[in-house]
Amino acid sequence: MKTEEWEGFVVETVEMHTGGEPVRIVCNLIDHIEGNDILAKRRFMSENLDDVRRLLMFEPRGHYDMYGAVLVQPSLPGADLAVLFTHNEGYSTMCGHAVIALARFAVDTGRVPAVEPLTRVGIECPCGLVEAYVEVSEGKTGAVHFDSVPAFAFALDLPVKVPGVGEVTVDIGYGGAFYAIVDAAKLGVSLDGRLRDLVDAASVLSQAVRDTISVRHPAAEDLGFLYGSILTDGRDTSSAGISRNVCVFADAEVDRSPTGSGVTARMALRHAKGLVQMGESCEFESLTGARFTASVKEPVALPGHEAVTVRVAGRAYYSGKASWSLEAGDVIGRGFLLR
Repeated sequence: MKTEEWEGFVVETVEMHTGGEPVRIVCNLIDHIEGNDILAKRRFMSENLDDVRRLLMFEPRGHYDMYGAVLVQPSLPGADLAVLFTHNEGYSTMCGHAVIALARFAVDTGRVPAVEPLTRVGIECPCGLVEAYVEVSEGKTGAVHFDSVPAFAFALDLPVKVPGVGEVTVDIGYGGAFYAIVDAAKLGVSLDGRLRDLVDAASVLSQAVRDTISVRHPAAEDLGFLYGSILTDGRDTSSAGISRNVCVFADAEVDRSPTGSGVTARMALRHAKGLVQMGESCEFESLTGARFTASVKEPVALPGHEAVTVRVAGRAYYSGKASWSLEAGDVIGRGFLLR
């Protein structure tokens, strides 16, 4: 379906954020997205409804760093809802900050009946089923934690030639998506410096890693791509205190939250290096000051990898509700980006 065919159609959304990172929950496209499983639905939207992604993610309705969650019909047992994640470049495989928001949304809207003190919400993501748990007290929802899909270290201390920097050793971890993870200082930048410098450094690193190695997931070919890079403050143990990081993903998009799937990948890497033990709690902070808490929960079987599940906790908040439409003849309104 082309953009002009959506003229007059009203898209209903609930607007939330987790740590400042937006979550635009798209509520009424469920009947328009086909497919027998979640990856088939993602391909269907990419091939047939990508103009709608542009309408909702791009200006004038969104912006360069907008993020969305499109509700679709679940196909997995145990899933209360299913979702496709969208951004400026296309579609994510996993998004922890969105899962935190979606879990609270599911309970608040009655899609999942509230049970005190914890309500389980099964969320089918492109990477698999994620179980989230919403704190409920006197009928009100609060903090959320989720247990990740199997996470693992894909490469440790990988030498990568980074243009303008030289050879840098990089870790690659999977936490629902693949990330290249490195101390920002190794790239000659600081988390306290200009955001533009961090974005440029992370983008160059991502491309250098793609030129060096091909990532792959043992369960699904569609999951086998490097999603982005995470630059850290170099703190890799809980005893070193709260670790700050910034995630730059998709087409140089900046996550305002600590990044749920990124925190998962960082914990899998820490565990693989023997830096954290099962059940040991670690804290991660984004550039907005938002914090996620994480711990390695248990080992899990995954062909070819020593995988673990990671528990990640954070909070999401409502920003409002919106109805989006495209007026006939509005060419610019179909979506554009300025950076």
